[in-house]
Amino acid sequence: MTDINNKTAVITGGGTGIGRGLALALAREGTTVAIADIMIANAQQVADEINGSGGRALALHCDVCDRASIRAMKQAVNTELGEVQLLFANAGATSFDPLVEMTDDDVDWIVQVNLMGVMNTIRAFLPDMIAAGIGHITATASMAGLLPGWVPQHVVYSAAKMGIIGLMMNRAMEINAHGIHTTTYCPGGVKSGMKERNGLYRPPQFGGPQPQAAVQVPEKSFKDNPLKFYTPEGVAPMVLAAVRNNRPFVFDHAEQRQAFRDTYSSVIEACFDDIERYEQEQGRPPLAED
Repeated sequence: MTDINNKTAVITGGGTGIGRGLALALAREGTTVAIADIMIANAQQVADEINGSGGRALALHCDVCDRASIRAMKQAVNTELGEVQLLFANAGATSFDPLVEMTDDDVDWIVQVNLMGVMNTIRAFLPDMIAAGIGHITATASMAGLLPGWVPQHVVYSAAKMGIIGLMMNRAMEINAHGIHTTTYCPGGVKSGMKERNGLYRPPQFGGPQPQAAVQVPEKSFKDNPLKFYTPEGVAPMVLAAVRNNRPFVFDHAEQRQAFRDTYSSVIEACFDDIERYEQEQGRPPLAED
């Protein structure tokens, strides 16, 4: 079990959406919360809400695409709040553009904020957790990463989110011996506001904020996969329950089990059937010599 009460947590992308929902839920548990966001005004609003309700929160600017920005944020957290036991690498951005229509900046931004942002954030905080022998790291991936063939025109986003899943599963093998646990959250439909505000979060190195902030989602993306969207406040307790119980994954839509079966049970099992038949008919390839 991971104890949340009276701990210190950092949440990247904590100024809006899922990050905000997590911050408010953690504060209700007695957790001191550092809210890191590329838009400091949003982070400050959440911190003011928590502090005004009797909790303790700190708002900090952070661009997770910039390692120096993460290090500066960490230093401020350590100075003001002490060591961090709970890390929520949550900052992200999305895209529904066809790959061939995306610019280099488009691609680099989505990969950097979603995948490398998680990697950079974990690398900054993990050494302290290892030294202390305690900690829990939660990363926000996506059901689009677990089921990358589910939603079309989501290529770069799906690839980055699937990368988070691989990162977290392999990282768990490294750090469990140190008393640190990991949870990967795969939202399957949360009304986070990302679609409406997405372009506002774009850092200068990738072209800066875009005049068209909202993401244009093609109708075909969801016509065959209609989603039920929950609120961030509604899913936050699900995530915290998984953290308490050290679950490696947490989902928020039970009915999406069938999509998982359709993707993996049928496709992947068929691939294993194919290779078994091949081995029976052709034999196994010769083993490489040492």
